Amino acid sequence: MITTKQRSKLKGLANTLRPLVTVGKEELTENVIKEIEIALYHHELVKVAALQSCEVPAKVMCQEVCAALGCEAVQCVGNRFVVYKRSDKENIEHIEF
Repeated sequence: MITTKQRSKLKGLANTLRPLVTVGKEELTENVIKEIEIALYHHELVKVAALQSCEVPAKVMCQEVCAALGCEAVQCVGNRFVVYKRSDKENIEHIEF
């Protein structure tokens, strides 16, 4: 569980990020969740964008992703959301709090 101070720092870092994963009109499929998991492994902080044709709200998708992958919801605004999970990968620059 991340604290509000940590969440605030992650929100600041997420402002400059571009979405790494895009959710299409087929919504959250197993492949999309797998892509988010891979992105979390490599980057720790991932912004996900949902297309306008997607019927499920981004907030609901964020909750489903967090339940499936055990990551933390950082922010959900409009059709985008940001998730965080500390990576086990070595040789990357981990986010320090």
